[in-house]
Amino acid sequence: MASIETPVRQKRRKATSRRQRANGRYAHVIGWGVEVPERVLTNRDLEQLVDTSDEWIRERTGIVERRIADDRDTVASLGFRAARKALSHANVSPRDLDLIIVATSSPSNLFPATANIIQDRLGATKAGAFDLLAACSGFIYALSLAASHIESGAATTALVIGTETLSRIVDWSDRSTCILFGDGAGAFVLRAGDTAGGVLEVVLHSDGSGCDHLYARSGVRTSWHGPPPEQSLVMNGREVYRFASRVMVQATEEVLERAGLKPEDVDLIIPHQANIRIIQAAARGLRLPMERFFVNIDRYGNTSTASIPIAMAEAVEQGLVKPNDRIVLVGFGAGLTWGAALIEWEPQPTARSQFSEMLREGWYIFAHIRSMFLRFFRLVEALLWNPPASRRDNHRNRGRENGSGPPDQIM
Repeated sequence: MASIETPVRQKRRKATSRRQRANGRYAHVIGWGVEVPERVLTNRDLEQLVDTSDEWIRERTGIVERRIADDRDTVASLGFRAARKALSHANVSPRDLDLIIVATSSPSNLFPATANIIQDRLGATKAGAFDLLAACSGFIYALSLAASHIESGAATTALVIGTETLSRIVDWSDRSTCILFGDGAGAFVLRAGDTAGGVLEVVLHSDGSGCDHLYARSGVRTSWHGPPPEQSLVMNGREVYRFASRVMVQATEEVLERAGLKPEDVDLIIPHQANIRIIQAAARGLRLPMERFFVNIDRYGNTSTASIPIAMAEAVEQGLVKPNDRIVLVGFGAGLTWGAALIEWEPQPTARSQFSEMLREGWYIFAHIRSMFLRFFRLVEALLWNPPASRRDNHRNRGRENGSGPPDQIM
């Protein structure tokens, strides 16, 4: 996709912002990273699995291939590697992180959070960490939360990650959904700055009345004695298309209106990469040329929470984003959820050296050793703290006799 020279860069309308900021703090994106699995699954490969064709998939979705995680990959490992690249690009040590937010629709566990696992692997010892679930809109939601923490003074440096292994919840016999999704991860590092710019405005929306149009079961039983439900992704494609085509336009216009801008004031739009026809419908609705939209769905498919950070990082690396450019990130997802963020691109240059990279790599090794030591320490502590079984049982029996003993279970 080639960059185009638009009137936006020749005569710019000043952007305003309604967001509350403590002491003029702005949340700037200073680093970005991408990690995708090595395995490529093409449309031709899918022809061997379901009744479909390369031509049909290209025409209906714009997808040519997607990445599929192998047995070694998890949402945590993909997110961790994307985070390392983002921290390296920003020249930020994991020790400086105050907050880690992971947006994912396909966590390996209900708990602990994927963010906790990544925090441990990074050695981000002072960072709070949690997961956020808003389906494909999740990265916009997570970016908004991180920016708000920074703007309020609650955090100085934050890491936001979108990471997915959707291939593990897709029904590979359903040709209406299995052709759409892929795996991958993208990450942003945000830091406080006093220069106006960064995340200027965000809008977030939800409509739970559409929850039945796109969903995936958690695997949790519907009753304590019931069988575990099947875990697979279900989508009403027609309804999702109508919803997405409408809210992509509405969210973009709303976030720009809050900043006193119009669609023609935007230099680049990074849409959620769900379907090329949805992106084309958004372009028509906003009366903007397709050249103003960054598209890479042909190579990755729909990576849910990871699609926007992956696309943003690629647009920057391809030189399509310049200082002071106004970028709109816009997405939608199950819930139903949708949202948009307006960013004024002011990446603060960070001096990187081979020595700083060596220190960072050494810290990751130390973090691994520290994690292993803490696990060993907990094991030893448990052995020393728990009394022998016979003494414990005698204590419980005596306690039951006089009604003062401890309960058998904590929970």
